[in-house]
Amino acid sequence: QVQPVESGGGSVQAGGSLRLSCATSRSTYYTSCMGWFRQAPGKEREGVAAIYTGDGSTYYASSVKGRFTISPDNAKNTVYLQMNSLKPEDTAMYFCAANAPYGGRWRCEPDIQAAHFGNWGQGTQVTVFS
Repeated sequence: QVQPVESGGGSVQAGGSLRLSCATSRSTYYTSCMGWFRQAPGKEREGVAAIYTGDGSTYYASSVKGRFTISPDNAKNTVYLQMNSLKPEDTAMYFCAANAPYGGRWRCEPDIQAAHFGNWGQGTQVTVFS
């Protein structure tokens, strides 16, 4: 499997915005569930948003709903995470993953669980300062 590659992280003041990108292979991207997760030091990995690339259905954690938007670029096999109104508590390493090896709609649901995703990128750091 080709590992997804995240980019777009950085440091931003509270209230600001960042857009993360997750590029992967066609075989990983096509009709699968692509998810964004984050992990802060000392905390468990948390599902943030997910999208089923087959029809564009999206799912969000309650902590980011209304502030973050996940979107696809089917031509580039890339998933974006637009993050607005950032808060210091959004500070974390952000990871992208696919619901490998099953793919399809498997576990693409509002309760986004890291255990259901199997093809992980290396992550990109997001730091929000007040």
